[in-house]
Amino acid sequence: MPMLEIALRLGGVLAAFLVLPLLVGQTEHKLMAHMQGRLGPMHAGRFHGWAQLIADGVKFAQKEDLVPEGADKPVFKLAPAVALLPYLLALLFIPLGPGDLVGSALDMGLFAVLALVGVGVLAVLMAGWASANKYTLIGALRAAAQLMAYELPFVLAAASVAIAAGTLSLGGIVEAWNPWWLLWQAPAAFVFFAAGLAEIRRPPFDAPIADSELVFGYLTEYAGLRFALLLLAEYAGIVVISALTTVLFLGGWKGPGPESLGWLWTLLKTGGLAMVVIWLRVAWPRLRVDQIQTLCWKGLVPVALGQLVLTTVVALAID
Repeated sequence: MPMLEIALRLGGVLAAFLVLPLLVGQTEHKLMAHMQGRLGPMHAGRFHGWAQLIADGVKFAQKEDLVPEGADKPVFKLAPAVALLPYLLALLFIPLGPGDLVGSALDMGLFAVLALVGVGVLAVLMAGWASANKYTLIGALRAAAQLMAYELPFVLAAASVAIAAGTLSLGGIVEAWNPWWLLWQAPAAFVFFAAGLAEIRRPPFDAPIADSELVFGYLTEYAGLRFALLLLAEYAGIVVISALTTVLFLGGWKGPGPESLGWLWTLLKTGGLAMVVIWLRVAWPRLRVDQIQTLCWKGLVPVALGQLVLTTVVALAID
């Protein structure tokens, strides 16, 4: 594989990692404002307050870097970086188009991305435990319990797609995709997307934060740039889950027009799913901890197992 291709891919991923989560954050602020019948901040930027997120970033940079007196300082300071790194690496393996050699070349790309997404909870545990605060610790333990539960349907739904495509390569899965995929893999798509929201702790699965109960969960003791990095990691998680759902269930770069525009279809589908994530935050109330576990074990896991059995039977019948 040409080194120039790898270098360009790394540069593109870094640029996307810096831009896409910020775009998702800005879109969330504005969409939520309109959905809730309010204007929101309108003064940062001449048009519709477009620069508000930049202003927030400048504000975070100017805040004092506070570390609780009883905190485990090295772990406390390292947690934001650990939160960001898995999503940055995951974006390396998600192909944008048919000519994306780096994203499509890894035969175990699906396995690598699933493993990286699962690492994200480690940062939550680090932040919650190292903060020396009972609310942050409770939030971190909730996140760990949530990940342990939802990792199972998340992986089972992805396994159904891998069996249907006959490969663990993300590029190979897109190549094997066809319109019928939307029908017979629809239950797996629903399970995967819902479990993905739980993995990144987005509403209605945001019990680890639960500001009405835990102040601000595992984020309570963070301020300044470290708090901004943890928020950026949340938006990066939205991008990764939306992009991965696009590749596995929506055909990735496939769409009308020439293949050279495949990257555009990938971005449009990913953006559409990110809008759904934002809508869910506005439209659905937070689930209780027991409701989150019940939904997983009595709802998503049986559906994922049923889908896996169906896919296996169909695959064996075709062979």
